[in-house]
Amino acid sequence: MAHNGPVGNVSGIEQALHAARALVMADLVAGDVADADVVSLVEDAVTHRRWWAEQWPEGAAYVTGLVAQDVQDALLERYGRWPLCPVCGSGDPHALDVEPELGTDPHWVCGKAGVAVAPVGSLGRLPGPAAP
Repeated sequence: MAHNGPVGNVSGIEQALHAARALVMADLVAGDVADADVVSLVEDAVTHRRWWAEQWPEGAAYVTGLVAQDVQDALLERYGRWPLCPVCGSGDPHALDVEPELGTDPHWVCGKAGVAVAPVGSLGRLPGPAAP
């Protein structure tokens, strides 16, 4: 007998969380900042968002952007800004933002230049370094 209750939702949530983890890790690797401490920050963010998505299963589509933001915030508190903007060549170094803040298809965006730089998970596809 098919079961369409919470077990089906958890599967979708887990798939979304695994995808979010992989995409954020790809960006961290691209910036050469994926050491053990940083990977732990990713795992903490995924654990937090698992609880969040279990409370609101329809929000599973948003976890990639949320995990990226959570990791970015945790890195800022412990290590500094990440990922640094590869678009602006002058002025103070600044981090990219995740947009939309709560939506599907999250991108890293330079707020100063007003341009989308790359989808979350694609910083390694940019020409030149993604972060110092």
